[in-house]
Amino acid sequence: MPDIDINGARLHYEIDGSGTETILFCHGLLFSSRMFDEQVDALKDRYRCVRFDFRGQGESEVTDSGYDMDSLAADAVSLIEKLELGPVHLVGFSMGGFVGQRVALKRPELLRSLTLINTSAERESGRKRPRYLLLNVIARLFGLKVVVKRIMPILFSRRFIDSPELAEHRNRWTDYLIANHRTGVTRAVRGVIDREAVIDRIEQIRAPTLIITSDKDAATPRIKSQRMHSAIRGSRLTTIENAGHMTPAERPERVNEVLISFLMDLARTDEQSVGDDGE
Repeated sequence: MPDIDINGARLHYEIDGSGTETILFCHGLLFSSRMFDEQVDALKDRYRCVRFDFRGQGESEVTDSGYDMDSLAADAVSLIEKLELGPVHLVGFSMGGFVGQRVALKRPELLRSLTLINTSAERESGRKRPRYLLLNVIARLFGLKVVVKRIMPILFSRRFIDSPELAEHRNRWTDYLIANHRTGVTRAVRGVIDREAVIDRIEQIRAPTLIITSDKDAATPRIKSQRMHSAIRGSRLTTIENAGHMTPAERPERVNEVLISFLMDLARTDEQSVGDDGE
């Protein structure tokens, strides 16, 4: 799989499919671009699907700096430009959504649409911050395997954690967590915890926007998605039931259904616009 040098970091990326339009997937904290396997499988017959690992995570380089959200957004912008991808349909989950909002604000011409999954435009909650910092220190010193049982309830619903039928599926996602590079992921966590809010600016986003949230998200409550929906003109808000924060893991088929519907509606709107212009 290819790598590319972006802003002083070697970033790993993958391209599947060869459609005329491109979807860029931006993964969440503690995971990698592999978290979108099921979305790529569902979309690659119709779209060129591009995904990459943020610095310090997955197969990308662990750098000394550059983990703040503005720097990660600059990495995403450079990737789009260097690979000549744009304008793209950017799909950002959690941390990837923090990045996606900043790309939409700074370089709107690079986006055809924006999908924000289980994410927020606000700062990290002051109530949760001390707990996350403590878990991060433990992970840095002893590795993620020591804290994985405490992390799972933050990311997944009780149904997903407790169901015997989901054991194999659950173990796959646990393995993704444990596989993280200790130094890289703890630097990435600090970047997320220390992020600045953009809630006062997202009304400037003009890209067609889909917001996906879930009813049992302990990490990013649904109210934060509702506030983004209120601020971004014309945005679409969908709540997926029976899922925690990791909606693409717990309800991949439902995420795919909502995302495909959104993209198809955009295509129909484009066709209508072309038809109206030709009259």
